[in-house]
Amino acid sequence: MSKRYFGTDGIRGTVGTAPITPDFMLKLGWACGRVFSDRSPGPGRCTVIIGKDTRVSGYMFESALEAGLVAAGVDVKLLGPMPTPAVALMTRTQQADAGIVISASHNAFEDNGIKFFSAEGAKLPDDVELAIEAMLDRPLETVPPRFIGKAVRVVDAAGRYIEFCKSTVPEGFSLRGLRIAVDCAHGATYAIAPAVFAELGAEVLPMGATPDGFNINEGVGSTDMASLTALVRAQGADLGIAFDGDGDRVLFADERGTVVDGDELLFIIAMHRLALGTADAGVVGTLMSNLGLELALRAAGLDFARTPVGDRYVRERMAAEGWHLGGEGSGHIICSDVTTTGDGIVAALQVLQAVRAADRPLSALAAGMSRLPQCLVNVRREGDGALEGNGRVAAAVASVEAELGDAGRVLLRPSGTEPVVRVMVEGRDAAQVASLCERLAAEVARGLA
Repeated sequence: MSKRYFGTDGIRGTVGTAPITPDFMLKLGWACGRVFSDRSPGPGRCTVIIGKDTRVSGYMFESALEAGLVAAGVDVKLLGPMPTPAVALMTRTQQADAGIVISASHNAFEDNGIKFFSAEGAKLPDDVELAIEAMLDRPLETVPPRFIGKAVRVVDAAGRYIEFCKSTVPEGFSLRGLRIAVDCAHGATYAIAPAVFAELGAEVLPMGATPDGFNINEGVGSTDMASLTALVRAQGADLGIAFDGDGDRVLFADERGTVVDGDELLFIIAMHRLALGTADAGVVGTLMSNLGLELALRAAGLDFARTPVGDRYVRERMAAEGWHLGGEGSGHIICSDVTTTGDGIVAALQVLQAVRAADRPLSALAAGMSRLPQCLVNVRREGDGALEGNGRVAAAVASVEAELGDAGRVLLRPSGTEPVVRVMVEGRDAAQVASLCERLAAEVARGLA
């Protein structure tokens, strides 16, 4: 069955436009409460954790979800602004039945969305999402007054998560002597990430750490690295770390201010584990992962598997292969032997362990992987323009593939979170790749018009 509301990562859209409205969130909270209660394995009242990022609409949706959940007879624990992976952690450690995150991740403040975690701190399976959508079609009925749920705030959630992050590195591990610029995207990591690195001994240069409800991801964070790279160069930092709005993605800047993306970070972590003798047989990436990552891993004796874009697909393939490392070029990195979901701070600490162990600058570690030139253009998708069966688009793709030959690849992918088609061209010649990508994007735009 197809889903009406759930995309690749929960439900997301523009605030005030269906379904991202207060009335829908009230009904969604109730529907979730009913489904989670029906599936709760034990006796007693069901409990749901709610966290959010820093965008102003989070206040509205937090209240609406809370009202719907308690109307369904569910108890609620409110974390306030917390990174998405912290909500997953707290869902597990508080033995809650589910976790909810109010966030649109790397999107601007005008957007918002809802992500869900199971009791195990993993993304919800399809059958649960479909059950929630089916429940949304039923009339909202409040439980009898004696069974209405209660809501409490968890006041020490940030401290618990900070301690968890620090526990993922070996005892005695220190960042003393490192000067680190930390960009929190005015998002959910604003109070937590600087504390983690400082408590491990680093000199922290924070930026993007003064959220006002409207400035999340605005000119800062992992989607806009210019300010961080400039800060690294201006302050002579050893490296820079950038998170996205909800803290499940991370990118780095090396000591020269050069961006180190998620593919390169995966390579660095994998090589560190290989040196320690703890590496698995392979690493999982996606269709968008740079071919240079695959070639570098295979040269080191590691396998590489690709999945559709989306962390849930990466996680599923990791479990199927029995591997513990996977991720995306965007910086969504999963270390499943450490935690259950993509975690920007945990992934950053994995990279910092590699830097410390090698006693070399980040640029030297990243240099072990040669990135192939890759160009990505987002084409706005208006109305019902379809890719499948579109002769004009198919002809344009075939033409570009013929020019690339065996030295590159083409990928067209409708986004699961935005109304765009992602047009990607990869090859060995940067100028050719850029030219072909722009040409193909223009043809796709005309084909979808």
